[in-house]
Amino acid sequence: MTDAALLKVDALEVRYGAIEALKGISLEVRTGEIVTIIGGNGAGKSTLMKAISGLEPVASGRIAFDGTDITHLAGHRRVPLGIAQSPEGRQVFPDQTVRDNLMLGAWHRKGDRDAVEADVEAQFATFPRLRERSEQLAGTMSGGEQQMLAIARALMARPKLLLLDEPSLGLAPLVVREIFTVIRALKARGVTILLVEQMANQALAVADRACVLETGSITLQGRGADLRKDPKVRAAYLGEH
Repeated sequence: MTDAALLKVDALEVRYGAIEALKGISLEVRTGEIVTIIGGNGAGKSTLMKAISGLEPVASGRIAFDGTDITHLAGHRRVPLGIAQSPEGRQVFPDQTVRDNLMLGAWHRKGDRDAVEADVEAQFATFPRLRERSEQLAGTMSGGEQQMLAIARALMARPKLLLLDEPSLGLAPLVVREIFTVIRALKARGVTILLVEQMANQALAVADRACVLETGSITLQGRGADLRKDPKVRAAYLGEH
């Protein structure tokens, strides 16, 4: 991890008509770290992720990535710069095979076929179950397998910043443990991650730094280990009263 801010969000506002979904959000993600965002339903977590990946227009504020202003850059142009997202709800291509889903994750890497094939093998090494199901239609797999595929597909873009939006959503506890084992392995490899997660205890445990998002505003931020011990966070998000 370095002190360089790979992602810098300043005073970001996103509106849905008269509703202000994000109210002046400011945060940064440094190279090599995991930053976790926790918060209740409707807090604006997924809206923030969509704004960073270019899927939600910004009303005001600024998003800088690797020193470049990307505030109003189209989403498909952010992927070649180094931003890839594993979206909430997985959103794999159900009528495509596992291998085809992975190849679609590398759509912008034209003329790089040998390296793309090597990366497919790398994903199969990280997620052995995907190798077993490489020719299976993604829509026929379990939720946990689809989540692994969504993460692997994002990694096929060779991102500088990986956005993980609710990777444990709807999964059994055993599968959740598998997903967080993968997240820890990615961190060990130096992958920079912005993580939105409902499983606050696990998310804070892997985070270098963390933010609490409530009704469109960051109300608390600090080291992941410190927020995990904070009495208000424990009461609100870790089920301790």
